[in-house]
Amino acid sequence: MPGRKVTAKLCSAFTLVEVIVVILIVSILAGVAIPILNGKVDSAKWSEANSGAGTIRTAVTAYVAGYGVETAKGLLIDKKLDNADTQALLGFDKNDLKGTYFVPGDYTIANIDEFGRPTISVKSSQENAPGGEKTLAFDGTWE
Repeated sequence: MPGRKVTAKLCSAFTLVEVIVVILIVSILAGVAIPILNGKVDSAKWSEANSGAGTIRTAVTAYVAGYGVETAKGLLIDKKLDNADTQALLGFDKNDLKGTYFVPGDYTIANIDEFGRPTISVKSSQENAPGGEKTLAFDGTWE
């Protein structure tokens, strides 16, 4: 048609350099975020151990109140909680401390101080549990 002006359509798209830069930024963010996320997952798993160790700490404290510090020290120190006699002394059933990541054999009564305050050691033995060993002090903090 005479008198009609033909214009070219402009196609807007990302350049290869822009795509590569975006991929690089996402990779860096993923590289930073994944280790942080794994640390949070392990922390959540250790929460189960903290709960179990706190329950043991309460049971030992009750035992000390009933039978005395020296009796408790003689019968409970260095005992694992998978021991049926230890469970009976503290009033536990064999399944009371069985969790997703920690089992009764992972808990050990490490010490009882002169005031009857216990320290509980936890060492993971399950395949899906976080690695390592932690100790729950009598004040509820992990050492």
